[in-house]
Amino acid sequence: MSPPTGSALLVEATRQLSAAGIADAGRDARRLLAHVLRVPPGRLTLFLPEPVADEQAEDFSALVTRRAGRVPMSHLTGRRAFYGRDFRVNGDVLDPRPETEMLIEAALGAPFEDVLDLGTGSGCILLTLLAERPTSRGIGTDLSAAALEVAAWNRDACKLEDRASFRQGSWWEALPGDAPLFDLIVSNPPYIALSEMPGLSPEVRDHEPRMALTDEGDGLAAYRAISSQLAAHLAPAGRALVEIGPTQGAEVAAMFAAQGLQDVAIIPDLDGRDRVVAGRKAAG
Repeated sequence: MSPPTGSALLVEATRQLSAAGIADAGRDARRLLAHVLRVPPGRLTLFLPEPVADEQAEDFSALVTRRAGRVPMSHLTGRRAFYGRDFRVNGDVLDPRPETEMLIEAALGAPFEDVLDLGTGSGCILLTLLAERPTSRGIGTDLSAAALEVAAWNRDACKLEDRASFRQGSWWEALPGDAPLFDLIVSNPPYIALSEMPGLSPEVRDHEPRMALTDEGDGLAAYRAISSQLAAHLAPAGRALVEIGPTQGAEVAAMFAAQGLQDVAIIPDLDGRDRVVAGRKAAG
């Protein structure tokens, strides 16, 4: 029996994913086949008429079965694109979202040198900011040692070993004693309320790290911890930016204002939903 062609495998995979209720089943099937064949997704069509080796066909079938079980695409391919770069991801870190690029855009709107990323996860926020500003340097913190291993891998892949360091611990407790005052503090903390968890997609709820999703309470605990020491760790005129859930803007903005930050603003995403709260420490 001759090996199946890429086209035949793709047709069957699309059928299987569609039957499992996967949106964009054809797109996911193509991405998985390109991953297995190690070809750029945009060039996959050129390879579809060719027979696929048995081992590759088996690998593809296994990935399709896992995707049908709602394992995220990024966990199957091990990569996720964010702000024009590919980052390594797995079940130990939150998947970078396109919405988080709003935080990056806001952060790049003014100069900075020293950056702190609280709850860094994969490191995608910190590393993107450092890559975009070649004279900057920064620290990323996270409670999860496994997440920091992923962040360190991404740092090395981005060739930022000399400008990015990572520390394990809970929020401010992770900072070294000689940490500088920061021109920019950023965070995408867990902001999903416990009551909202059942409504998440299986890809998120069942496969992403729970501690990166929810505080097991009202979704605001991380903002209380972060805002409580912002003024103490920001340099004069330094800025703080945090990603938020779409209903949390007013409450998080009030926390910033209560700590004496100025120019507190709520920045919407491209869909018009509140996405980032920003504030600035007084200049002197």
